[in-house]
Amino acid sequence: MNEYLAIILRSSAVYFFMVIALRLFGKKELSQLNTADVILILLISNSVQNAMVGNDTSLWGGLAAASVLFSINFILKKLMYKYPRFSDFMQEKPEILIHDGNLDFKTLSKLNITSDELKEAMREHGIEYFKDVKLAMLEIDGNISIISGNQNLKQTYHKRKHIHKSLSGIN
Repeated sequence: MNEYLAIILRSSAVYFFMVIALRLFGKKELSQLNTADVILILLISNSVQNAMVGNDTSLWGGLAAASVLFSINFILKKLMYKYPRFSDFMQEKPEILIHDGNLDFKTLSKLNITSDELKEAMREHGIEYFKDVKLAMLEIDGNISIISGNQNLKQTYHKRKHIHKSLSGIN
């Protein structure tokens, strides 16, 4: 049993290390993966595997590590839902990149978003020129959402979140 306690402690340490590392390196890294990012993720998973399970390469050791990771993730999500301040601590805020056709160069620079990345996101939304962008945001999940000047802005994030909750049966 002592062996499984060690797996639980090591897996927990690796999980929290990864949370901190992703927080430090930014949300942009989560959604806009290139080849180097995919390779990095694969190498990180391989490098931390032994740190979590040690010499125990048995099925039960792997299941124990996976169970700990799922449990911690479940608990953190519940805590972030219940405690908005904790959620604010764990997640970055959405960032405005373009407002009424005006680029926020300071924010773009801080987030290391290139004009090519921004133009790609605009093309994905069928927008050709910066002047046609009413609002572009880097969302908390790392995606860039864009609203063009001819779209209706009445639906807010809060309303969408509320609609999603009612559709999923959560009140």
